[in-house]
This record gives sequence, structure tokens and C-alpha cells, in this order.
Amino acid sequence: MAEQVKVLGSWGSPFSKRVELALKLKCVNYECIEQDLANKSQLLLDYNPVHKKIPVLIHNGKPIVESLVILEYIDETWRHNSIFPHDPYEKAMARFWAKFIDEKCNEGVWKIMWCKEEERGKLVEEVLQHFGTLEGQLKDKKFFGGEEIGMVDIAANFIGYWLGLVQEAIGMELVTRDKFPVLCRWMDEFVGHSVVKPILPPRDELLAIFKARFNATAWEY
Repeated sequence: MAEQVKVLGSWGSPFSKRVELALKLKCVNYECIEQDLANKSQLLLDYNPVHKKIPVLIHNGKPIVESLVILEYIDETWRHNSIFPHDPYEKAMARFWAKFIDEKCNEGVWKIMWCKEEERGKLVEEVLQHFGTLEGQLKDKKFFGGEEIGMVDIAANFIGYWLGLVQEAIGMELVTRDKFPVLCRWMDEFVGHSVVKPILPPRDELLAIFKARFNATAWEY
């Protein structure tokens, strides 16, 4: 029986694109089923009844949820073109930094985007410290994974592409070439990668959504 791989996701979601990128790097054929997050499908509710969120990877009828968990499943299921290091210590470190990116960097940016004006200064200071820590992990490497894109690079996809649009939408520069030259060099390498570039969502459409959401939130305050 032919292998069936499906992704329940959304065109503009960095979490969905993590899964798609991993599958593309593995050269695994898959079907992407677009989800309307404002009107969640029965398919999504059936396959992710706990969180009711995207992305969901459906492999031969079995659902796997949570993007970082899905990435690990993909790497263990399709062994070629590894995205995790083989060494147990390095693999543990990849998990650590992927979690750091989600919990400190990405979460920090979202808080800045939706916070009240008087809260923003402290949040900006915190997230800049996190970006500095992350830049220290890159050092002179092309990617976090070395010469090739790996787990941490995939986990950092929001920083690589979406962050620039968020900065433009809120009118604030968090990551600049003066402050974070190494991280900015990585961002250029990441978005220009031959596998990454074709799956990135259209810039103008995504920017318009961020601006609309930010302006609506600012109006509420």
C-alpha cells in the first residue's frame, strides 16, 4: 500500500511551514490540507481533539501533533537527510535550543506585538537578550546545524522570515544588522535556501494581515 502523508496546516503559519520544510528536506511527498482557523474543520477536530490546533501530520491515518514533536517523528521515520544530530548530546542540545526559541524568542516577540505600550520597553529588553543568546550559538556557522539546515534552523523559521514582517507591522526594529550581524547573516542564508524559499508564504499578504491585527489591537487599547 502506498504511503499516505498529509499535513493539516495554514498557509501563513510558521508552525505549519516547519513541518512542510522538514518533509521537503527529506524529499517526502505529502498533501497539504489548508485549514480555516476561524472555522475549524471536523477533520482538524477529529485528528487533534486535545488542542484543536495546527499543524497535524497524518501518516498512514495516524495523527501526530505539535510542530516540534512532529519534526522529531519525521526524522525518526524517514532516516535519510537527518535534521537532528546523530550524537546523543548534540541531539539533546538541539531539542534544548528549539524549545528556547519557542518559549523565549518567539513568545517574547508575540508579547511585544500584542502588549500595552507601557509594557513594551521591558519586553523588548528581555527578547533582545534572548536573541543575543541565540546569536552566540551560531558563532561562525552557516546554519545552526552546521553547513546544512537542521532541527534548530527549522525551529527558528519564525525568526528567519516572519520576524521581519512583524517588525515592519509594529514599526519597531528588534533585530538589525548593527546589533545582530551573525543572526542577520543566518536569516539571509535561511530564506535564500533552495528548499526554504519556495514554501515561504507571500510577503505582502502576510504583512497586510499582521498590520491589520496590530492596528486592531492598538485601537482596543
